[in-house]
Amino acid sequence: MILITHALTGDSHCTGYYSDDDENPGWWEPLIGPGKAFDTNKYFIICSNCLGGCQGTTGPASIDPETGKPYALSFPVITIRDMVNTQRTLLDHLGIDKLLAVSGGSMGGMNVLEWAVSYPEKVRSIIPISTCGRLSPQGIAFSEVERQAIISDPNWNGGNYYDSDLPANGLAIARMIGHITYLSSESMLKKFGRRTRKDDEVSRFGKRFEIESYLHYQGDKFVSRFDANSYIYLTKAMDFYDVAENCESFDEGAAQIKSKALFISFRSDWLFSPRETAELVDAMRKTGREIDYHEIESEYGHDAFLVEYPKYSYLISRFLERVSRYYNS
Repeated sequence: MILITHALTGDSHCTGYYSDDDENPGWWEPLIGPGKAFDTNKYFIICSNCLGGCQGTTGPASIDPETGKPYALSFPVITIRDMVNTQRTLLDHLGIDKLLAVSGGSMGGMNVLEWAVSYPEKVRSIIPISTCGRLSPQGIAFSEVERQAIISDPNWNGGNYYDSDLPANGLAIARMIGHITYLSSESMLKKFGRRTRKDDEVSRFGKRFEIESYLHYQGDKFVSRFDANSYIYLTKAMDFYDVAENCESFDEGAAQIKSKALFISFRSDWLFSPRETAELVDAMRKTGREIDYHEIESEYGHDAFLVEYPKYSYLISRFLERVSRYYNS
């Protein structure tokens, strides 16, 4: 049994097509399926929507049974641990006592780490990708600017916008800022350069650069599928996460993780940098444990964990085979 945990704006649709209307398969389609890294011929895969989101599990947009209206900002502040506890409740409901592995990237990677900290007896191995034990001050700073973009939208109305106009502009800007952190200077130079759009009308400032059009497109598309309050709650949960919470040192926090582990980071990821991943790996190795860690060459920045599948899928396959043999021998 393997649990997959999704990133900030992801959902439970991690692979395949749910219906004929789906334009795209799940977000980890190249990794999950028969003969793939998470081989469904060998393993049973579970992925649920995270607590606080807007794709199915209870969040700020859900209806408060006491008022009959969306929770909005009356929804309690949540943590990564709360998300993991919700996943644990789901597994208990399904009668699943142990997991061969838990894996996910970015915020999903934080969930992975918390599983190993909170429920070490249930998790035999972890595969955290593009993540770290605590978000850097730079990461927190970007998250705050994104939240302020939403809060500053005239339509935000203190989070009570569900019966009126949505804070679309603020949420779109937040997504644009976030998307910049997912890319790298190299990937933007290669994909967009300084090219301008040929099909745009010329404004008083001249033609729009392709990178500008791309960011506007991503922002506008995001507004149609995500709740602004959920974005605020989830980014704050990421900011607060610290694997060493209630510990005297980061090393002590890292030492709580007893599961076999495969860590993967990407060289150009500056949101969850390899340096921060290595900090956690080094702290875990101080306990004398062997930890698999691979820093992969890539120009795609943080998005690499959703792009560079051929460069790391074999690492997952090989690791899961070893873990599976160890526990079945």
